[in-house]
Amino acid sequence: MSSSNSKSSDKSFVYREFGNDNSAATERPIPELPPQQQNLKVQASRKGRKGKTVTVISGFQAKPETLADLVKQLKTQCGTGGTLKDNEIEIQGEHKQKIVEILIELGYKAKISGG
Repeated sequence: MSSSNSKSSDKSFVYREFGNDNSAATERPIPELPPQQQNLKVQASRKGRKGKTVTVISGFQAKPETLADLVKQLKTQCGTGGTLKDNEIEIQGEHKQKIVEILIELGYKAKISGG
């Protein structure tokens, strides 16, 4: 009993309600606020980093491309490494005061949070 109409080999969809899983239409846009309207918090943290101190900047409402450029600029100004994780910027070492000055110079509202 060989059948040429086997369901296991048929991989085409006849009907799909929401289109492709990675459709751009279902993504939520990230609101890009101007720097003057963003309230950023700068704090030093050691949690989950094996005792190493990093400066964490949170509170961004910007596109990932904008944040990537900002990370690059902050790393250059501080002379150290850093990364972008979950819409937060992490800069290696304790650079709270310097980063706040840089962000204010760029037009952001930034303040030191925590001890």
